[in-house]
Formats: sequence, structure tokens, C-alpha cells
Amino acid sequence: MASIISIVNLTKSYASGVQALKPINLEIERGEIFALLGPNGAGKSTLINIICGIVTPSTGSVTADGNDIVRDYRAARMKIGLVPQELTTDSFETVWATVSFSRGLFGRAPNPPFIAELLRELSLAEKRDAKIMSLSGGMKRRVMIAKALSHEPDILFLDEPSAGVDVELRRDMWNMVRRLRQRGVTIILTTHYIEEAEEMADRIGVINKGGIVLVEGKEELMKKLGKKQLTLQLREPLAAIPAALAPWNMELKADGTELVYTAGHDGTLDIASLLRQMSESAVAIKDLQTHQSSLEDIFVSLVSERH
Repeated sequence: MASIISIVNLTKSYASGVQALKPINLEIERGEIFALLGPNGAGKSTLINIICGIVTPSTGSVTADGNDIVRDYRAARMKIGLVPQELTTDSFETVWATVSFSRGLFGRAPNPPFIAELLRELSLAEKRDAKIMSLSGGMKRRVMIAKALSHEPDILFLDEPSAGVDVELRRDMWNMVRRLRQRGVTIILTTHYIEEAEEMADRIGVINKGGIVLVEGKEELMKKLGKKQLTLQLREPLAAIPAALAPWNMELKADGTELVYTAGHDGTLDIASLLRQMSESAVAIKDLQTHQSSLEDIFVSLVSERH
């Protein structure tokens, strides 16, 4: 699939000597949902702000749908909608006026039916004449999304969009993201809500200390780095794993009261054979439970390994 964003040898250093971004090379494919995960201070917002033309890179290049974000700033920025973390909008304007004004800033002709439908999709139709200052935090977040979409961009950045919002808005927002993707919009999001990335994203990038640690398709990432485990709670503690159980990839934990069996490279747990062998070895089981790594487990592991 063709790239809509191409990042080549991108770095950012500040006068203080702090290197916010190490050389980054990244291709984001047209029409995908790409999740960028990383701890606080990892460089997520710096990277997004450079792509959106808010921060100037130190070296390297970025193109948005073939337009260089420095040389062809206006054309590149027309392609991009940004929902920032901060709620920054004119408190004294109405919802309708601020969203319509944002559309005009990008040189788009007025299109009241489009704005009306956008407000309806974001549950803002009844607030169209309300002043921003009168809205709740969740409603203000909806207005920020409407502003970002007002000029019909092909690329949408959502920088921590779920931070501090209610469950209803989060659900509405992700339904909207699915509809936008169906229309061909490319969506890049940063998030601390890893379960959302696990549900929504096609590919996942992990950034830490200003560098890209990994970029992988979600399914491939879960398959490659995820683990399936079976925890067996024993009736009597063991001093050591019996020799007959050596063929299984097992660890003795919790002072000998638990055996943890980890699946092999093919991801399968041969539970029936294991239980049969344990019975033959006179190892009595009190309880058992299975566990499969979540994306959060993988993320924490990746970041801690490179800390």
C-alpha cells in the first residue's frame, strides 16, 4: 500500500542540548489506523507537532501526501487535521462559528450542510449556538475534533484524544474513527489507553527516549511478542520440577506452589499431555488458569528492556 506520510532521518534537538528525537524513519500507509505508543516524554507529541508544521525539525524530511512539510507547508497542512491534547479554542465564539472559521482558515469554501452533519456525528448539533465557554470538558473535546475535521483532511492526528474524557465520548469518538477510515482517511493516534490501540489500530509503533523502538502490524506483534501461559496451582509445594516434566517449558514459582507453563514458538499449549504426565508423576493440582499477553504487557516489556 502507498505511503501517505514519509519520514526520513528526522531529528529534533533544542538549544539546551536536549535531543527530543533521534533519527526517525517511518512510513505511514494510506488509509490505515496507526497507533504511536510511548511513555510520557518519549517524543510522541514532538513528532506529531513536526509533521503538522508546529515545530521545526533539526534535520531530515517529512512529506504528507507528497508535499514537503517545510517547502510546501500550505499544501501539506491542507491534508492534515490535528486534535491536540490541550483544549485551545475561542471561548466567546459559538460552536458553529468556531468550526466554520476553522474551515475557512484552510481556504475551503463555506459548506453549511457539511458542518451541520459533522456536528451531528459528534453529538454537537444541539450545541451549535452555544458559546464554547459554556460547554463541559467533554463537549469542548468534541469541538476540537470538529475543528480538525472541518476542512475535510485526508490525514487525522489524534494526540491523546481520550485523556480525561467520559466513556460516552470515547465510544462516539472511536465510532467516528471507524467511519473516517471507511472513507479513506488515514488516522494516527497517540494514546495511553492501550486497549484502544489493541482494538482499533492496524499497525503499532513504539517510541521511547526519542527513538522508534519497533513498528509492526498489530496481529504480527501479538503473535511475535505475546505469550500464552498456563499457571498450575499445586496442592503440595515442590522443591524442584520433576524430571518427567522437563520436556515442557516450565518454571516453579510462589515458593514451589505454582508451575507456570509457557507456550512454544508455535503458540500452542499441549495442556492435555501435560496434565496426563503430571498425574503420572503424582503432582496434584488445586487449580489452573491460562493467560495470554495483552498489548499492554508487550508495550511494558519493550519499554523496560530499552530503558
